[in-house]
Amino acid sequence: MPQLDPSVFASQIFWLAITFTALYVLMSRIVLPRIGGVLEARSERLSADLDRAETLKKEADQVIGAYEDALAEARRQAGTVIGETTREIEALAAERDKAFAAELAGKIDAAEERIARARDEATSHVREIAVEAAQTVTARLIDADVDAAAATKAVDRLLSERG
Repeated sequence: MPQLDPSVFASQIFWLAITFTALYVLMSRIVLPRIGGVLEARSERLSADLDRAETLKKEADQVIGAYEDALAEARRQAGTVIGETTREIEALAAERDKAFAAELAGKIDAAEERIARARDEATSHVREIAVEAAQTVTARLIDADVDAAAATKAVDRLLSERG
């Protein structure tokens, strides 16, 4: 192997030092500053992105807070509307109940009047029937005719005693 030959060590070390120095200068003057610039730009971009993300998070928090406030206000207004509607419905129901009660009272009064007329009519018919029955019973018992005026007077006297 030629690289292990001790007679060429000096030339190999010379070229090693020149190559190392050239690579060192190339790396330190050109490549490393470019890599450092790229890393610095990346760091600045990351920092800017983090600042922007923080700003957007704050804006999102503000939007969420505004949304929650609007939602709470909407719920409060809905509760107010529901309360007002409930009161209106209760007032309307009470008004309808009063109207129904008045209509029902009128119907009850009319029915009581019809019942009173029917009772009076039935009472007068009972009186007439009682007079006729008194005349018939008297005629059969004593075999004599009783006039209508006497039978009416007797029935009226008995009804006034009971009634």
